[in-house]
Amino acid sequence: MLRRLSILFFSILVLTGFESGERIFAPGPDLWERWQEHDAQSTVRVDHSLWDDILERHVQDSADSANLVDYAAMISESATSLDAYLSMMAETPVSTLNRVEQYAFWLNLYNAVTVRVVLDHYPVDSIQDIDISPGFFASGPWGAEVITVEGISLTLNDIEHRILRPIWQDPRIHYGVNCASIGCPDLMPTAFTSENLEDQLDAGARRYVNDPRGVSINEDRVTVSKIYDWFIEDFDRTETGILEHLSQYADPELAAELARIGQLHSVRYDWSINSVQ
Repeated sequence: MLRRLSILFFSILVLTGFESGERIFAPGPDLWERWQEHDAQSTVRVDHSLWDDILERHVQDSADSANLVDYAAMISESATSLDAYLSMMAETPVSTLNRVEQYAFWLNLYNAVTVRVVLDHYPVDSIQDIDISPGFFASGPWGAEVITVEGISLTLNDIEHRILRPIWQDPRIHYGVNCASIGCPDLMPTAFTSENLEDQLDAGARRYVNDPRGVSINEDRVTVSKIYDWFIEDFDRTETGILEHLSQYADPELAAELARIGQLHSVRYDWSINSVQ
């Protein structure tokens, strides 16, 4: 009953046009000062090979649609490896790493924890149905404490909105973290490392912006992912900022169309689980 009321409540708030009422409920960047600690001189490299192997084995890389994850096979073949990887990450003294190494660490941790949460509740139609977050109006797993790093319990919201977004202030973070949904930027079949980080984030941005999940145009009406609405603060807080960002990663034909039309009209997002089955 509460879930039906919540869905109705959010449906009433959704407005016509580009901006939706959901924006006011999206978390903003809220710096957790404790995670600013780092060692600029550190040469330590975190070993992400376990996670890399899991991704290579179970993520179906697609050139023309969303990457899909074989969660069923992962449960039977790689759950032990995933738990070993998460244990290693939890024991990593992340505060002693340099900034680039930390960036890759937090992106991989977010994605690996999300996959573990899905495996714990699989099969599931949508990650929104994994209602483990505390709070009367909360839904999904994002507010639940799901991992401990350096002795501190963290939620997925902590990692994304209190660490990644405020520290790096990089809109490409939204192409790096994956929420196990079709509408989300792809879970890439390769782990982030300090060596491939820039190329991976740029590739993720290009894949998403040039896919209908990111941007589509029909009869001169531009529809974009709700990600750009929810997190408009990361795109210069304006519709113009979003258009400029999209044009930076759009293929030439799409960039030309965005420049010609010059405005956004509507948003969409598919919360269906990004599973092969």
